[in-house]
Amino acid sequence: MKIKSAKYEISSPHVEKCPGGNRPEYAFIGRSNVGKSSLINMLTGINGLAKTSQTPGKTLLINHFLINEEWYIVDLPGYGYARRGKEQRDQLSRLIRGYIMGREQMTCLFVLVDSRHKPQAIDLEFMTWLGENGVPFAIVFTKLDKLGRVAGQQAVAAYKQELHKTWEELPPIFLTSSEDGRGRDELLDYIASVNASLK
Repeated sequence: MKIKSAKYEISSPHVEKCPGGNRPEYAFIGRSNVGKSSLINMLTGINGLAKTSQTPGKTLLINHFLINEEWYIVDLPGYGYARRGKEQRDQLSRLIRGYIMGREQMTCLFVLVDSRHKPQAIDLEFMTWLGENGVPFAIVFTKLDKLGRVAGQQAVAAYKQELHKTWEELPPIFLTSSEDGRGRDELLDYIASVNASLK
């Protein structure tokens, strides 16, 4: 898939304020600092489209980016940022779950995982919740440029092994790097195929 146009459309404080219409939406979520904004910028080919930050937990709204005038990339707040107060964490949890469960246009949720870390309980619990609620999702490993080829393969294999303890069948899995563009074509082709299946 070629990205011909990508533009920021709106930031919404809750799901009711999201854009109308029935364009498919592909939402990106993960723990704070997993490289979400960098991945969105890499996919669209526009540096600075999604605002990146050295400070974890900066995305507090639901951000919509219109792609090719046909579908949306949605940047959701990161979860699990320990330095937030409980009240703000609960508020973000309601925002995220409200979008995931209440947004009919959401076609697939991409759950981002830092390939350098062992499986984290917070990610595994989140994926289990998605599975229990029948939410279509895929797993995107980020920052694979930080690992050598063999180390990267081993990290992903170990993660899959952990998932197989509770999952009979795994969701689609993508290996990416915002630095070297790895996984861009595979992710965009997957979105294109899902879009085609909706027509």
